[in-house]
Amino acid sequence: MKKIMLCCAAGMSTSMLVQKMRAEAEKRSLAVEINAYPVAEIEQQLAQADVVLLGPQVQFELARLSEISAPLGKSVAVIDMMDYGTMRGDRVLDKAIQLMA
Repeated sequence: MKKIMLCCAAGMSTSMLVQKMRAEAEKRSLAVEINAYPVAEIEQQLAQADVVLLGPQVQFELARLSEISAPLGKSVAVIDMMDYGTMRGDRVLDKAIQLMA
């Protein structure tokens, strides 16, 4: 099972996006686990993730987290601001799947 990690400042809006992504994954019969964590916890959680998506509000962490995750072979990317703001779980899920391919 592939594991998708979303990271944001506190976790409230990202938790809503996770729910939308889970519903979309279920609709598509995809075996993925999707969880949200505050960016402060990413280093403890990184080993369990296959891909990390950052909320737009923490995109300043992209370079640091990419450096940490590169030796582990994990992709890190920022969620599109429009997809995040409109809670487009389908499009964010598509991005995660693309990064894991």
